[in-house]
Amino acid sequence: MKISNQIWLDKNIIRPIVILLNGFVRLAGKIFRINHNLNRDFKTIAICKYKGIGSIIQATPLIRTLRNKYPQAKIIFVTTKSHENFLTLIPDVDEIISIDDSSGRNLFLSFFPFLYKLISKNIAVYIDLEIYSHFSTLVTTLSMAKNRFGYYLRSSQYRMGCNTHMLFYNIQHPIAETYLQFARLLGCTEIENQLWNFSTIPQTDFSNNELLKNFSSKKYILINPNASDLRLERRWPLHSFAQLIDNIGNQFTDFNIGIIGSSGEKKYVEALILKTTIKNNVVNLAGETSLSELFYLLKNATCFITNDTGPMHMAMAVNVKTIALFGPCSPGQYGNHSKVKPIYKNVYCSPCVHEFETPPCNGNNVCMQIIQVNEVFDSLNKTMEENMNPEKIFSDTIIYTDSENAVLGLVKRS
Repeated sequence: MKISNQIWLDKNIIRPIVILLNGFVRLAGKIFRINHNLNRDFKTIAICKYKGIGSIIQATPLIRTLRNKYPQAKIIFVTTKSHENFLTLIPDVDEIISIDDSSGRNLFLSFFPFLYKLISKNIAVYIDLEIYSHFSTLVTTLSMAKNRFGYYLRSSQYRMGCNTHMLFYNIQHPIAETYLQFARLLGCTEIENQLWNFSTIPQTDFSNNELLKNFSSKKYILINPNASDLRLERRWPLHSFAQLIDNIGNQFTDFNIGIIGSSGEKKYVEALILKTTIKNNVVNLAGETSLSELFYLLKNATCFITNDTGPMHMAMAVNVKTIALFGPCSPGQYGNHSKVKPIYKNVYCSPCVHEFETPPCNGNNVCMQIIQVNEVFDSLNKTMEENMNPEKIFSDTIIYTDSENAVLGLVKRS
């Protein structure tokens, strides 16, 4: 199902249903006066994130923190079918409950079995990590979970009845720390701050993939020019990427240059390669890797250059040096990692992602266009120099540390 269709459905059909449901839930709360005290041991905890592998990776500290606090609890992850294989790589997730949103028909047919399965789990704590999704709020409420956690925004005050506990969503804070506020609300004091290390995924020799076998036979740099269609404004212009690739190919002649992407992004990557003058050693890897193969490629890359999107978070999870290009989002929120060197211009309207459904620029992403090729190339040269001198620190990195375990930003508690 196209993202644009999902957004229309969410806004025009599901939102009115949730607003109506909110009134019923408020009334039921006054009648039944359920005890929502969180100072107890919970047997079943659900965490929900439908969109974005990157966001799921950023949720791994929350998952690990909850596992430490509730070692006997069953941790369920609620997501879409497309993320099932990825979530099997996270050992602290005991069960995955997914819905098929690949088409409107599949979404409708899978919805009621999906909801029935959630209700049957008798969920004690349901943590909704979606920020804007009315569908997610609907499912959270209908799951019949006793304690329902969500984020508060002024534009979503109607959720105040659907959720029993709501936290202020702070766009100035690193996203993993934002997720961890729910753990603090549950009384967790031993906070896991590190992302799950996906380097533990079994190594592969690419014996069944001749393209990857040949590509990885020498040193290589990976590039991701893509961004999901949730926010295409996060793309750096193709002509800028093409010039960067030419600069890399001319200077680092003994390196392969791999351009990654999904199978749906293959043509976009082909269009990029057509704009380059350097053809030797430039390889289109879009759609050519499995999930584990992509993790392995990232892990062994000399450097990774990317827009702010899912593979950037994958690179964080395998600790590869990454140059990340930011514009619509803030690197303080999504680029908080010791191996990430962010490039960000901080124009007046940025960050805009969490303020507008349609950005003020209407797609003319000046915040990305004004990032200069020479800035990115200079950053790459510094990274290559640091690789030659490992004692040097990967500089210019924004790092936020956990300084306290206080539960801050609690807007509502039933």
